[in-house]
Amino acid sequence: MANIKSKKKRILTNEKARMRNKSVRSAVRTEIRKFNELVEAGDKAAAETQLRVASRKLDKSVSKGVLHRNNAANKKSNMARALHKMA
Repeated sequence: MANIKSKKKRILTNEKARMRNKSVRSAVRTEIRKFNELVEAGDKAAAETQLRVASRKLDKSVSKGVLHRNNAANKKSNMARALHKMA
């Protein structure tokens, strides 16, 4: 544990940020998993709407600084590719 007051505060703020990032990442993973389940089930209409929801979550996580923009772009690209392969 740190002895300097500012470092103690920094530890607390880092923990808050870590928990917030963990929550956002978990929500993104859930939306991607829902999309993948719809693709496997073969429900194209529902998969399209879920793709929009998941893409929006990914974009928000990038704007919050949780994910890198290229990481989110790769995930969105892979989901779009999976959707187009359904046809």
